[in-house]
Formats: sequence, C-alpha cells, structure tokens
Amino acid sequence: MPGYEFFGEEERKQVNDVLETGILMRYGFDGPRKGIWKAKELEQAVCETFGCSHAQLVSSGTAALTAALTVLAVGYGDEVIIPAFTFVASFEAILSVGAIPVLVDVDDTLTLSPQAVRNAITKKTKCIMPVHMCGSMADMDALVAICQENNLLLVEDACQSIGGTYKGKKLGTIGDAGTFSFDFVKTITCAEGGVVMTNDKSTYDGIDAYSDHGHDHKGADRGADLHPFIGYNFRISELHAAVGLAQIKKLDQFLAIQRKNHAALKSILSTIPEISFRRVPDEIGDSCTFLSWFLPTTAITKAVVAEMKEQGILAGSFYWFVNNWHYISKWAHLKNAITLNHLHPEIKEAVMQNANKDFSASDAIMGRCVSTSISLLWTPEQILAKGEQMATVIRKVLSEQSVAV
Repeated sequence: MPGYEFFGEEERKQVNDVLETGILMRYGFDGPRKGIWKAKELEQAVCETFGCSHAQLVSSGTAALTAALTVLAVGYGDEVIIPAFTFVASFEAILSVGAIPVLVDVDDTLTLSPQAVRNAITKKTKCIMPVHMCGSMADMDALVAICQENNLLLVEDACQSIGGTYKGKKLGTIGDAGTFSFDFVKTITCAEGGVVMTNDKSTYDGIDAYSDHGHDHKGADRGADLHPFIGYNFRISELHAAVGLAQIKKLDQFLAIQRKNHAALKSILSTIPEISFRRVPDEIGDSCTFLSWFLPTTAITKAVVAEMKEQGILAGSFYWFVNNWHYISKWAHLKNAITLNHLHPEIKEAVMQNANKDFSASDAIMGRCVSTSISLLWTPEQILAKGEQMATVIRKVLSEQSVAV
C-alpha cells in the first residue's frame, strides 16, 4: 500500500491515450475521442475484477457514499449506524443526505461490534454502514443477519480494503451497495476518484444519473437527455480513470506483495508475548494494507508511540486514538455539529447526542492499537531492520513500565 508506489509507464501510457485525443470528459464528444473511453473501460474492469454486476465511477469515495445513500433513499429523519473508528467521509456523506450518523463502538476487529449495532437500532434506523478499516473486514455474516432481521439497508464503506474478501466474496459487493476510494493513498489510485458497486440494476441506473446532474443517459445526445430527478456533479474525468485503469491491472501484484510483507513484519512482532493482533473475521481475505497490533494498556501504547517518534521510526505507523481524521475522540466539529450551513435543529441535536455518547469500549481498544502501513517497496532487509527497531523500542518500554509498577 498504496498503488502510487508502483506508478510507472503503464499509467503514463493510459493517460497519454487521453491527452492525444484532448477529450478529458467521460461523456460525449464521440467523434474526437477516437474510441477512447477510459471511464467505461475501468467500470467494466471493476465489475470483472470484483465480481459485481454494475459499477459507477465518481469523483471520490465520499461522492460514492453520498450517491449510494441518496439512491437507496436514505434521507431526512433516517439513522445510519457507523463505527466510531472510521474516516470522516463516512459521517460527512450521511450528513450530506440529511440523515443522522449514529456512531457505535468497535470491537477487536477494529470494525463495527455486532452487539453494539443491535443495541443502537431504533425505529428510525434505515441503514447499517460497516467500514472495513485498514484492509480487513467487519463480521459480515452477523451484520447481514441483523439487516435481514430488521429490514435494513447494508452499504459497505470498503474504501480502505480494496481487494479484500469475506468468505470468497469481494468486500464492497456483499451489501445493497459498496464503495471504494481511489484517492492517492489507496491500494488502487486514480489520484482522485471512487466507485459505487451494486448488483441491482435499478440502484445502478439511479447512481449513473445522480452522479451526472440527473441525466438519464438514454439518448444519443447527452444534451437532450431527460432528467427524471435532481442530481449533482460527481463525475470522474477520463484522466483520472486512465490512471485507475492501469492500476487495477496491477492489483493482484499489489496484494501479493502486501501479504508477504505483512507476514514478515508480523512474524517479528509476534516474538513479543505482550503484543496481540487485530481479530480478522476471515484471515484469508485480509488485504494486508496494515498490520494492526495491540499492547496491554493505553499507557504502555502511548509510551511506545512516543519512544518510536523520539527515535524517528514512527513514520508509517498510526496511533488512531489521537488521530484527527479517524477516531471519535478528536472529532470536535462533529461533537458540536459545526457546519457552514444551518442544520435543521432536530438533526443538529441528534448529531450532537450521538457523537457525545460513551465510547469507553472503543477507547479501551483504540487506546492500545497501533497500525503499521505495509509498503510495496520494502526489501526483506528493510522489513527486518524496521521490525527489529520496533521490537527494541517495545521491549524497552515494557521493561521500563514493569520497573515502574
């Protein structure tokens, strides 16, 4: 992780195909583009690679979530259950459609706790949004069962788990809709971009139109398209799609390298008895973009992180507990419902109420967790050196903490 580490001639070739025609927009200009349709090609490649019936490229993972929720009729007064550990885009998308993000605790998978989900369901709940964080997956059997029992939608935020699987099914293709982000630090990058995947034709038709101002795309002339409903501009460009088209062809290579490097680093850290690792519901399906590991206490973890920073070896490792973008503890803007436009008072009150709940169960997990990103460029020697440096720091802090006690 990520795909930009393997940016090369393949991407340049695809982009130059577009530059030679001068047609950078994904729609129209049929003659001048000389048969070059990179977005259409990438959508077909997504379907073939991930095993979904339909795929619609959009401008970002956030746009993908927003479009999926909108077309599935999630809106005012609806509640969407999401984990307290995610990326801010998850709740931003929910708020953008007028719904209420209901954050609940994560478990040792670093994803939605099924029991916490059950406890959070109300008569207003419309959708459950598992977020497959750091390359691995939520307990999808449990979440699918909850959705079926309660007649709820399931939208997968699989933006951080491209290529991961759950019991043979690709993440992002299990729910009513699933999304990937193709931003610069994802497993596959378009520089900026995203995709909505679904196996339902009517859902796809809605997303296809909604992401392009409501154009129904049924006519030969886009300018004469009908507009059955109001949409927005979430289009991807041909240049971005071209990059992604080269990247998706490398996915198997990316995953193989990630899994090899992940296993090598995990082997080194496994020699420390005090370290445990995240629970992965389907080990075979882990895309291995991160190695997520736990120390016995929050205090020890903070000390290890501080020592790694002091020694200059923290780069590439993330202590999500104090991360501004990924964990509830640092989301003051959400807790206070700070927006540039005015929220309906009922929505604002509900947002604040849900964001200021007790997340001590998640704190107990996230306070002890560090995630180390897995580079595609590491050599065996670099992995050994990195692992040994990390292990030395961890043993040093454990020894000091033991003496202190």
